[in-house]
Amino acid sequence: MRDYDEVTSFLGDWGPFQRLIFFLLSASIIPNGFNGMSVVFLAATPEHRCRVPDTANLSRAWRNHSVPLRLQDGREVPHSCRRYRLAAIANFSALGLEPGRDVDLEQLEQEGCVDGWEFSQDIYLSTIVTEWSLVCEDDWKTPLTSSLFFVGVLLGSFVSGQLSDRFGRKSILFTTMAVQTGFSFLQIFSINWEMFTILFVIVGMGQISNYVVAFILGTEILGKSVRILFSTLGVCTFFAVGYMLLPLFAYFIRDWRMLLLALTVPGVLCIPLWWFIPESPRWLISQRRFREAESIIQKAAKMNNIAAPTVIFDPMELQELKLPSQQKVFILDLFRTRNIATITIMSLLLWMLTSVGYFALSLNAPNLHGDAYLNCFLSALIEVPAYIVAWLLLRTLPRRYIIAGVLFLGGGVLLLIQLVPADYNLLSIGLVMLGKFGITSAFSMLYVFTAELYPTLVRNMAVGVTSMASRVGSIIAPYFVYLGAYDRVLPYIVMGSLTVFIGIITLFFPESFGMTLPETLEQMQKVKGFRFRKKPRDSVEKEENPKVLVTSF
Repeated sequence: MRDYDEVTSFLGDWGPFQRLIFFLLSASIIPNGFNGMSVVFLAATPEHRCRVPDTANLSRAWRNHSVPLRLQDGREVPHSCRRYRLAAIANFSALGLEPGRDVDLEQLEQEGCVDGWEFSQDIYLSTIVTEWSLVCEDDWKTPLTSSLFFVGVLLGSFVSGQLSDRFGRKSILFTTMAVQTGFSFLQIFSINWEMFTILFVIVGMGQISNYVVAFILGTEILGKSVRILFSTLGVCTFFAVGYMLLPLFAYFIRDWRMLLLALTVPGVLCIPLWWFIPESPRWLISQRRFREAESIIQKAAKMNNIAAPTVIFDPMELQELKLPSQQKVFILDLFRTRNIATITIMSLLLWMLTSVGYFALSLNAPNLHGDAYLNCFLSALIEVPAYIVAWLLLRTLPRRYIIAGVLFLGGGVLLLIQLVPADYNLLSIGLVMLGKFGITSAFSMLYVFTAELYPTLVRNMAVGVTSMASRVGSIIAPYFVYLGAYDRVLPYIVMGSLTVFIGIITLFFPESFGMTLPETLEQMQKVKGFRFRKKPRDSVEKEENPKVLVTSF
């Protein structure tokens, strides 16, 4: 009996065929990078104040003092949602009274922005916030827009794997790319916030589905030695490249509709990839379509200048077609014993709070001091060394210590921001980027760590359930950014505290580095610092610790 990897080993690991698949599938991830974070510019909130109609009979002095001042970050700024009652100040203006000298402004009656708002165009010509006035009483719609996008991501992650198992990797990959690109294009014609948001949910479904299916297709086509490279320096790094392209597009295109149009172009450019990216031979074999699978491998051999055997896939020889019947498992099995329940609860918290930190810092980047586009670019750029460092650390050091270490680094520097004077903008930005580096590194290690902790029987379910917790974290992350409207450093205090907290929790996990992967629930290691009643366990044959894949999502 030989498995798929043995049958196709004659192809080699890094020939022209593998390099082509590696770079084309990685390139298909680039649109995910800017679509996943596009909301930071599409839903940006420029500085604004109540509009005073040009027809109002006000002197220049009263027009300049028509909006009350409020204290923000230690300085007085015009109020964004209130103005002095227009009828009263028009009467004072007609009487020739001067504001501040003849009239005490603090005693004047105020009213809401009944005539709308004036939005600054210094940074953005238009966003969905300026288009539909999503400020003041409607400012809750802005974080909800981001959250509903991530709700779409959550829904897409449920169905993407099932669809690709049923209809094939390649067809679902390009279908979800079409969904992401097509519905992004339809958003351009949105007539209200509700229409934009509903379409955004569908874009989120296509975005994560495209990512997941491309990841699956790459890991099934590429050999063992290339898979971990593909899942880190391939998928994750090219996602970061797409993220870096977003501020470049947004810098030159300041109108949200035209920006959306520009962001759909790379998706259209991916259409020719259909003729270069093959279907997964593994999936074809699972569907008993041996001739199609052989045809793909023969073309790969020809591209690699290798002579292929006459018969590549013998149905009687392929071990994958004779899978033993597996015991049915349910989600409650993740809580069957006190030990596994404790590990599961800690894993859910680890995934969710790490996700909160990653997405909140990413969404908040344009709100930092200085140039919004440069800050967003730096936030994307810092992810590349974070992925590389995570990959290097995973090869040599214990899991719980390196994950806890980078979480302490990320959370600690975020807590330091409150001590930085408001004038030290560069230092604040540097600390935010260092915090993003630590949290991104931790995020990229979680798939490996979780897969190594759980036994084979429930491993896939455990990774799926805990990664769902990360989607929940991304849904609530925009509201951490929303805290910045009340205090500049409040989001960093909350995120830093939660990150340090989950770093401490990580130290109580059992260590998985260099250990044999468990096959049964009884073989799982015990949580550190907790005592559980010992149970008898059967001796099991030692097996080699297999490689597991790394991905940031």
